[in-house]
Amino acid sequence: MVNIRVTKPEEIPRSTNAKRKVIARSIFQSYFPLMLVLWILFVLYPNPLNLPVSIERVFDLDIDPGAVESIAGDFPSAPTDIEKAVLERIPYRYDWEVYSVPWYFPTVGEVLEKGEGDCKARALVLASIFELKNIPYQVNLSPIHVWVDYEGKRETSIENAKVKFYQQDPETGERWFKFPEIDLREVMDSLWQGFWIAMPDGRKALLISGLLALVGARVALSKTRAAQ
Repeated sequence: MVNIRVTKPEEIPRSTNAKRKVIARSIFQSYFPLMLVLWILFVLYPNPLNLPVSIERVFDLDIDPGAVESIAGDFPSAPTDIEKAVLERIPYRYDWEVYSVPWYFPTVGEVLEKGEGDCKARALVLASIFELKNIPYQVNLSPIHVWVDYEGKRETSIENAKVKFYQQDPETGERWFKFPEIDLREVMDSLWQGFWIAMPDGRKALLISGLLALVGARVALSKTRAAQ
């Protein structure tokens, strides 16, 4: 007598391709948040080294009196007049406009080469000229601004002791932090202007389309898994 065994559907081994699809789907879903972050970083910083380099320069400011030596003769001697001349010489531009990234901490040489920049760029040039002329100064940072303090400088709404959270004294090397007293709405508005409004339209489209594609793939995979 011949015994005939009927194989149940659930006992049929999955094909190699099916197993690969399951593994790929599992990996995609597990690392989905990481993929979102990597995509955002890729769009914002095509050269990923620019971000860590900029962060390092925040705490190791590139004050370079040698870089400004050739132009120092064009500036007056009074600190307030020097600051005014630097602001005129370095027109304000967002990092998106100058370096094609949302935030970048340049060197003095890069600022002079570009001939424009934001508060960071202006502060570096001003501090370098002060260093060359032996004028005492301090570099201050707030969540939305970088500026140079010196004797006789007037405080403003964005340049005062309350809003700063980091200060570096070039003479003593002393550095200190504190919690800034600054309006959160002012911080958000500044970030919105510098990050999103100044971002080129092409980069906005690339960022949004990539995020939508990733989210769409995640939703499609979830539906496929639910249907199985």
